Amino acid sequence: MTQATSGATKPSYTSAFLLGIRPRPLLSVSDWADQNRILSSKSSGSPGPWRTSRTPYLKEIMDCLSPSSPIERVVFMKGGQIGGTEAGLNWIGYSIHQAPVPFMLVQPTVETAKRVSRQRISGLVECSPALKSLVQPSRSRDSGNTLLSKEFPGGVLVITGASSAVGLRSMPVCNLFMDEIDGYEADVGGEGDPVDLALQRTTNFPNRKILLVSTPTIKGFSRIEAAYQESDRRRYWVPCPACEAMQVLMWAQIKIPEGQPHLAFYQCEHCAAAIQDYQKSWMLERGRWIAENLASPIAGFHLSSLYSPHGWASWGDIAVQHVQVCRDPVRLKVWINTKLGEVWEESAEKLDGEGLMQRRELFGPFLPAGVVVLTAGVDVHPDRLEAEIVGWGRDEESWSIKHVVIYGDPSGPAIWQDLDRLLATTFPHARQIDDLPIFAAAIDTGGANTMSAYDFCRERQDRRIWGIKGIGGMGKPLWPQRASRHNKGRIPLFVIGVDAAKESLYARLRIAAPGPGYCHFPKERDAEWFRQLTAEKIRTRYIRGRPIREWHKKDGDRNEALDCRVYALAALHGLMNMGFRLNAEAEWQEKYPLKEGLAAVSPSPPVDTPALASTPPSEPVAPKVQKPQWLSGRRTGWLERNR
Repeated sequence: MTQATSGATKPSYTSAFLLGIRPRPLLSVSDWADQNRILSSKSSGSPGPWRTSRTPYLKEIMDCLSPSSPIERVVFMKGGQIGGTEAGLNWIGYSIHQAPVPFMLVQPTVETAKRVSRQRISGLVECSPALKSLVQPSRSRDSGNTLLSKEFPGGVLVITGASSAVGLRSMPVCNLFMDEIDGYEADVGGEGDPVDLALQRTTNFPNRKILLVSTPTIKGFSRIEAAYQESDRRRYWVPCPACEAMQVLMWAQIKIPEGQPHLAFYQCEHCAAAIQDYQKSWMLERGRWIAENLASPIAGFHLSSLYSPHGWASWGDIAVQHVQVCRDPVRLKVWINTKLGEVWEESAEKLDGEGLMQRRELFGPFLPAGVVVLTAGVDVHPDRLEAEIVGWGRDEESWSIKHVVIYGDPSGPAIWQDLDRLLATTFPHARQIDDLPIFAAAIDTGGANTMSAYDFCRERQDRRIWGIKGIGGMGKPLWPQRASRHNKGRIPLFVIGVDAAKESLYARLRIAAPGPGYCHFPKERDAEWFRQLTAEKIRTRYIRGRPIREWHKKDGDRNEALDCRVYALAALHGLMNMGFRLNAEAEWQEKYPLKEGLAAVSPSPPVDTPALASTPPSEPVAPKVQKPQWLSGRRTGWLERNR
């Protein structure tokens, strides 16, 4: 055998052959992890030797993945912060060290695959001595070991994204780990469902093992929920420390003391004893998985974050988060998916423009007291530009400040000059702070006059006037982590998930009371605008038997108001991606009093004064004060220079 420059040993053909024909090990995945896995400080809050006893509910899941288990497919529907991905990494480490085979790890996108490779796989290998000598680092000259491909004696680990049809069909594999499958695209490259494509890679291996892991999403469209329902449906039962009666931890048994959610405790459903978070360790150690559907050969596990070990996410932490999000359906959906590990059931309530018109309010000559930041969304058409300026407050409560239609030819300069003047407008605020500018704008470049839109945005990057392009489909993030420059204009182009934005907006349009997520509209907004805002509906279409959610409007209906609001929301999330924190800024702003003569004490009730004019007042207003905190911080100091 020869020694590689990295220190890893490269076996000869004879030794590789002997490794391939050796008997399957009796060691289980959980035993291997206890003996060999070292957690990296880069990816774990508790670095050091792995201890299955810390998360005893993972033992049975991992051992079902051992070669000695007859189970072929394992499904894990879970909440957050319970160690699900770490169990899959233990399986990868076990396979490299004990049972080498072709192995594929699939993440939602190629970008997340690269990130997982750098942060998780590298840490798994580098920190575990049993693996470090078997896998050469990606910096090695050996082309067999790259960021997305790790060769080891007797096998190879391929890491790919569900968005890459080429990656999914690249090679046959024996072991397949598909992580966060509810975040996968519905149809990849026109070749079908990525889960089905990946499963086809395992058909040639009679000893194959498959692990599907994810937090669930929407009822009826969640891949992991459908897979769990087909399984034997195991749930983890734990004893009460007082009466020792077995039970499944449920949110209904979490009790929250009045005004003190951080002191939440669990009430036994049998003896009503108050169980404290520190007692979870005793309960988890004595728990066991019990299946409901013994006829299924698939091992399915469901676990919520209520089982998160003491010292991780406590019952008090989960209760505090619930109190923060319970009035906002958008954030409540995330909480239910990630904390309870359950699907979200959407409201069947019909949304129409006429109902929203009844909620119109009289805005005053000043921005409402609750407005913290202004963003704009601009829709481009062959004969006009349409824009909405939106004010955002605490918990994304919103005010539609202004809707403008600028007529003209977008292929010429005049209409863009008018838009530039609009986006340079500042608005006097009800509080004694500086007039607010439009902090960010998202300009649609995917419609008419794309090159003109590119040119406009290119010259105004320092004002956070961004070129965007909408893309449909479940799992697409509302705002991307980074911009793309693969466009004819060579500008930073942000591809936004319009489906995520529309779902967020429609959920909040259904909120009936001012507060988190509520949408305020001015009295002068007409019926046609509201019809456009609610012009699209969700419908279900089936592709190769799989239900696909898509937004649809009737032929002839207009949806410009909806598009403008989607783009304004995207611009807000663009600011958040830069480090802007809406609620923190709201807390800073609320310290400043209202201007003299304004009696409003809350950001929610409308001010009973004349409606906002088509152009903001030019008269001097209240004294100016220092700029908001987020503009002067180190991460965003350049914003202060360009305000």
